[in-house]
Amino acid sequence: MRIGELAAATGCHFETIRYYERVGLLPKPLRTESGYRSYRSDDIARVRFIGRGRALGFTLEEIRNLQQLSESVDTTCAEVDERVRCHLQGVRRKLLELQEMEAELMAMLSGCAGGDRSNCHVLRSFAGGGPESLSR
Repeated sequence: MRIGELAAATGCHFETIRYYERVGLLPKPLRTESGYRSYRSDDIARVRFIGRGRALGFTLEEIRNLQQLSESVDTTCAEVDERVRCHLQGVRRKLLELQEMEAELMAMLSGCAGGDRSNCHVLRSFAGGGPESLSR
């Protein structure tokens, strides 16, 4: 199949597929005599695997490691679980950070009384508070 067909089958943009090839997440496809890329049916599963990993917030390197684990006959489920548990811990840390940011932004907005820019509580909060104010 050609790149457009692979893109349609996976919902992945053809430029993204080319990028995955360049970074080694997707093997270089064979070329037809006219130079078109020729993909195999198992490339659909590989692109979907990558896409699912990206949707879950895994980095390309983490996806590469998961691909390697999925292709190794010696891989145990515990090894895969450990990678996903580590990623989950990172997601939970990010959630806490986002909740802290939300609280900070809500506090800024709650102090807003309207009026003109010179009395803007939100702008004063930005001017007086740096990134350290988020880690309170």
